[in-house]
Amino acid sequence: MPQGNIAAGSRPSRLARLRRIRRYAVPRWMIERATERRLAGDWRGACAAAAVDVTFDLDDIAARYGTGVAAAVEDDLLHLAPDLVRWHAPRVGPSGTTLQPGTALILNHYGEHGLEGRTAPRLYLTAHPWLFQASQRLTLHFAPVEMRDAVHLCNDYPFNQFWRGIFQSWARARHLWDVRRAHELRTRCGGDDERAPFLEPDGTPRAAAKLPTSDPGAGDPVGHTEWVTMLHERGEVEAAFKAAGIELEPESAEYRRYNQIGALDRLARMPLALTRLEPELRRQPARFAVPCGVFSTLLLEHDGDRGVRAEMGPMPVGEYTEPVLAEARWQRLPDIDLLRDGRIPPEWLHPLVHDALCPARPSSGHGPPGPERPEPVRVRCRGDWHEVAFEGGALRLPHSAEEREREEALAALGGEVAGCFAVQKAWRTGAGRLPKALRDQRRDLFDRAHHGDTPGVLRLLDLGMDPRVRDENGRTLLHELHMLDHEVLLPRLLAAGLDVDTPDVAGATALHRAVELDGSVALVRALLDAGARIDLFDAEETTILRLMYRAGRKDLGFLEERIAEEHPELLDY
Repeated sequence: MPQGNIAAGSRPSRLARLRRIRRYAVPRWMIERATERRLAGDWRGACAAAAVDVTFDLDDIAARYGTGVAAAVEDDLLHLAPDLVRWHAPRVGPSGTTLQPGTALILNHYGEHGLEGRTAPRLYLTAHPWLFQASQRLTLHFAPVEMRDAVHLCNDYPFNQFWRGIFQSWARARHLWDVRRAHELRTRCGGDDERAPFLEPDGTPRAAAKLPTSDPGAGDPVGHTEWVTMLHERGEVEAAFKAAGIELEPESAEYRRYNQIGALDRLARMPLALTRLEPELRRQPARFAVPCGVFSTLLLEHDGDRGVRAEMGPMPVGEYTEPVLAEARWQRLPDIDLLRDGRIPPEWLHPLVHDALCPARPSSGHGPPGPERPEPVRVRCRGDWHEVAFEGGALRLPHSAEEREREEALAALGGEVAGCFAVQKAWRTGAGRLPKALRDQRRDLFDRAHHGDTPGVLRLLDLGMDPRVRDENGRTLLHELHMLDHEVLLPRLLAAGLDVDTPDVAGATALHRAVELDGSVALVRALLDAGARIDLFDAEETTILRLMYRAGRKDLGFLEERIAEEHPELLDY
């Protein structure tokens, strides 16, 4: 396949994924609450609003490291925008919106050993160490840790060898988290004093006729960035690297032994910000690794007067021997790609990002929009087109009571329901086909649940959406409570008629998921109080007790005691 087709073909799907990240991962209410607390000098409140748990106390830091270090940490915390960190945080997974498990983001280094001292204490954030389906909360730490020791920072979970914990240092990229430096984002992504690449000063897309048709050179940094990016997007990888002043080494035999995809084709698929690599590596001369697939790594080195040298190699077995270059320092800024293609308006951006990328546009002060009322959906039904819509917490169908009874009788006799009734069945079972518009509305609801957007989920339910929906895995909103505020949602879902013991396609109930995916003790107790059974097996014949042992849930001793008392036969499973 030509490289140009690879690069062009990967772009639309990537932009659609990025749009979902920007809409769901950092909702507007979170930005507003975190900003309000930060401006009031309440850094702990700002962290709480942005779903960031703090594991240290400034008094303890002063007692252990001295008042000077404590004062420096507090100064950084007062200017930390945790919602901005969440905005820029690396993401992975099938939907592309999940916080990358096992990665630690270093914000700064402190101590007598200097900025880069291996034993200096560090301010850093971690997501869940290995689970994609766990809560999307972040944890803020302060401790002296080794740069390569991200796997078992705070938990004793096993790691898949292909998904290692990785430190990504943002200490030299403070514009990603420090409000005092957020305005530097435009120049750090290849822009100048007036505009960002591919954008006008007001953040609107730059017309194709204004884009360069040849390399304008380093004297025009924005035009140079645009030219190199367009070369890369056309699949002219070698030409793009050369224009960026990067020496690209030929594909090695060792790389080919582990990879079926050629090195140039692999590089064509990556959203590389080639013109950023030289200045980023000049800030911190070293040999860096960039993970780019299960079996490959891009190795970058600033080679003195020769500039940057790049080489594709296999993924190392064991630990990386080179520090990993933070994703935000080598990747094209997702927000520019979205604005450039008209996927989002500037007002959808995080306000600090908006002000950096759109200097000529009045500050929005908003962020991504909240949920909107679900639109009616057209459904092909028995040769006609009908409209189905959400109303009062149910999917309303344009059919009489007699028609519904006839369909129910047909289903009871083994017949196949069709049209509107098949859509209603698919909505409430997760099995069967839904019209694309309804699939999008279902995805909207579950994406918000996945990112802990309790206000967003409640808003959709208030707008009439049926809470009895099940996703393609057969999960209900009860299965997602470990990522949400269960105190608000659980009573509402139970009142709507949801069964607390409903299994998903894997046989897991809400209690299974809460135990396995680090749901809080309070949630587990709430599910038990709601009548959740403790003797159910999932599809793999795994008991809740076995899930407790597997997940290392030492905080659920009360549940183990109850199982031993009420179902001693399960102790042998």
